[in-house]
Amino acid sequence: MSDDHYSYRLYADPAMADRFDAMRFGGPIGTLLAESQDRVIAAFLGPVEGRTVLDVGTGTGRAAIALARRGARVTGVDASSEMLRVAKARAADAGLDAVFETGDAHRLAYPDRVFHAAVSLRVLMHTPDWRQCLSELCRVADERVVFDYPAAFSAAALQAFGRRVAAAAGRSVEAYRVLRSSEVERTLEHAGFRVERVHRQFVLPIALHKALGSRAFTVAVEKALAAVGLLRLLGSPVTVVAVRCAR
Repeated sequence: MSDDHYSYRLYADPAMADRFDAMRFGGPIGTLLAESQDRVIAAFLGPVEGRTVLDVGTGTGRAAIALARRGARVTGVDASSEMLRVAKARAADAGLDAVFETGDAHRLAYPDRVFHAAVSLRVLMHTPDWRQCLSELCRVADERVVFDYPAAFSAAALQAFGRRVAAAAGRSVEAYRVLRSSEVERTLEHAGFRVERVHRQFVLPIALHKALGSRAFTVAVEKALAAVGLLRLLGSPVTVVAVRCAR
């Protein structure tokens, strides 16, 4: 894949790597996001002690490190050596044994079904070819894959559209995509997987919650929206666990 794509350029920046965790998981809403992500991954993967897990697009290694703490034998892969620099330092500081390697999510350098599970978070929305990346996740995973994406039928779709317009006008933004669940399911089916469970996080845009900066507001409002069925219909991002179909 061309390194001209924003997903390669942006995360190759050392300054971005150094501030990434603070940007993504800083503040009350960032902390809430991190806690929710950890709970969902733990529930979707189940016991991981002694099991091999590949974290694709590992970035600064947050998910990989969390899995290593639970006893998994983790390999984290990312195209950005700068993001991996931060990940390796964080794992070393935590005294955890995790392997971090440079690689491209479109062409994973591992044999078929070599890992028990593969995880990829906040990646498909940014990659040049999300179907190829998802197919590669399925290829290297023996049992299950866990990944997420912004839903096409959600408030996130409005923000995504705005970013694509801004990118077309020459602005430097992450012009991410949104995905339809039907397209995701077809890609999984082609790779021999089926959706087992899904988790939808928010009805209102994450950017709005972060702008308001109130954990109490976010929890209360999202609980109310979920109670009237809007989370099931419009919740995003969507986290999926898919399992390999019996042959």
